[in-house]
Amino acid sequence: MFRRLLVAASAVVVLSGCYQVNVDTGLPASLDTIEKPFALGFVYGLVPPPTVETASKCKNGVSKVESQMSVVNWLVGALTGGILTPWTIKITCASSNKAASLVPAEAVRVSATSANTSADYDRVVATAAQLSREIGQAVYVTR
Repeated sequence: MFRRLLVAASAVVVLSGCYQVNVDTGLPASLDTIEKPFALGFVYGLVPPPTVETASKCKNGVSKVESQMSVVNWLVGALTGGILTPWTIKITCASSNKAASLVPAEAVRVSATSANTSADYDRVVATAAQLSREIGQAVYVTR
């Protein structure tokens, strides 16, 4: 009897962990999120949950995607013999200044705010290219 109890307790401890996948794009997060608490997949995940439409809500792209199979999700999968395999999905949208986040803070920048024509802009880019060759690192042209 004690052995069965020990095996059952061990199984609960081992199987109670969550299977989790996180994707971080490196873009700064906004407060907008999309949550799908019970996205259904089928046949042990061979048929994944449907694609979550983010383009209409996340105008600046996606900052982070978190998907997990919690204990409750796993239990539903176990009770249905793996026919249903639900996932919990949370998507965090990116904030509007995604381009600024891709440029390192210590980067060398050349301003193109005074470039009114394409010829002016070409001169600014040529200057940035020359400076980049001289200092041996990337130079970013900003507006």
